[in-house]
Amino acid sequence: MDNRDKTILKILMKNARIPKTKIAEKLKITETAVRKRISKLEKNKIILGYKAIINYKTTGLSASLTGIDVEPEKLWNVINKLKELEEVKSIMLSTGDHMIMTEIVAESVDELSKIHKHIEKFEGVKRICPAIILDVLK
Repeated sequence: MDNRDKTILKILMKNARIPKTKIAEKLKITETAVRKRISKLEKNKIILGYKAIINYKTTGLSASLTGIDVEPEKLWNVINKLKELEEVKSIMLSTGDHMIMTEIVAESVDELSKIHKHIEKFEGVKRICPAIILDVLK
């Protein structure tokens, strides 16, 4: 990955919907070159996907940032089970208070609670620590 790839990533993190022609103009390369670079970043799992940032407060949805502590030997089993849950939108390995951080979105706080209780029952999960998102500011 070179500086152009890093610049493409910065641009996409700011606005993933920006036209490829605009990226090409900023980098002074062809649109085809931008498309190839993005495709390679996706293929190499540097770009994992694209999503909208939703203001849950205005949609009636409920969301949490949930820390999950697991037995180390069960880490990947738990991650694979989390990947199967449609409500789990992001999964990140982390240092600090929790081994895994997740973003979970549901229809209501009650539904979030049910999902959290379901995750607590996964083999290897020692503790979950949900923080309900009240508002998205950026």
